[in-house]
Amino acid sequence: MSTGLRSGQVAEAAGVNIQTLRYYERRGLLAAPERSNGGHRLYGEDAVVALRVIKAAQRLGFTLDEVKELLETGRHRHGRPVPGLQERAAAKLAEVDAKIADLTTIRTVLAAAVEAGCDDLTACAASGSTCCPIPFTELAGESRRGGG
Repeated sequence: MSTGLRSGQVAEAAGVNIQTLRYYERRGLLAAPERSNGGHRLYGEDAVVALRVIKAAQRLGFTLDEVKELLETGRHRHGRPVPGLQERAAAKLAEVDAKIADLTTIRTVLAAAVEAGCDDLTACAASGSTCCPIPFTELAGESRRGGG
């Protein structure tokens, strides 16, 4: 193969740096490129598309391992059934919704603590103050149940 895009060209076209390109190659997210007679890596246009897919999936909250599975699913659709983007996106959406619910609860408690004027967590916890909205007793109960 004497034609193709060199590392710098692929990295620039996809908006990543060369170290990222090589890292994704080592992780198996990108296929090993052909080499020129001079030993330079030569990538096909599909490498640019793959890099754009990787970056977009990461922005949506997918880990590199999950991205790798999604890419492999796209490459190997025939044969055994493999969950595709719809199933994985639905699972990621449920995960994001759970995080939003947790963060909403945390925000509500923190806003109430600011409103109540809580300034010393130790004093609030020790006194059992009813004006402090932080759930010290619930946290203690969870710690005992969880063994920690």
